[in-house]
Amino acid sequence: MPETRTTWVGSIVIDCKNWDRMLAFWKAALGYELRRPPDDDWALLYDPAGTGPNLAFQKDPNGPGTVYWFHLDLYSSEPESEVQRLLALGATMRQPAKDGYDYVTLADPDGNPFDVVEARRFAFGQRAE
Repeated sequence: MPETRTTWVGSIVIDCKNWDRMLAFWKAALGYELRRPPDDDWALLYDPAGTGPNLAFQKDPNGPGTVYWFHLDLYSSEPESEVQRLLALGATMRQPAKDGYDYVTLADPDGNPFDVVEARRFAFGQRAE
């Protein structure tokens, strides 16, 4: 019998310099829609068919030369145990849990960052509101 999944790719986060152009391009390219009006530095596109992960955009005015341009958000219904599992597999802690944040940042063995997001109120990648 297959194991119940407790972790999945919820969002692919892209740091971007050309904010408006990036949002317009990916919205049109994928047929995705805005989840809600963008914040000053954050926007989330979702697949209206419910089959693809979210695509999130984070403003980065520095352009090329920053540490990274995108990272995975792994949503987890059991984030504490998932973080421990990933650390045991060889991930390293980049940013531990902090008050007011729903994620921690880890890095894979090559140093690529990714977040583990608390997703107890999510239904396969979409917030159950």
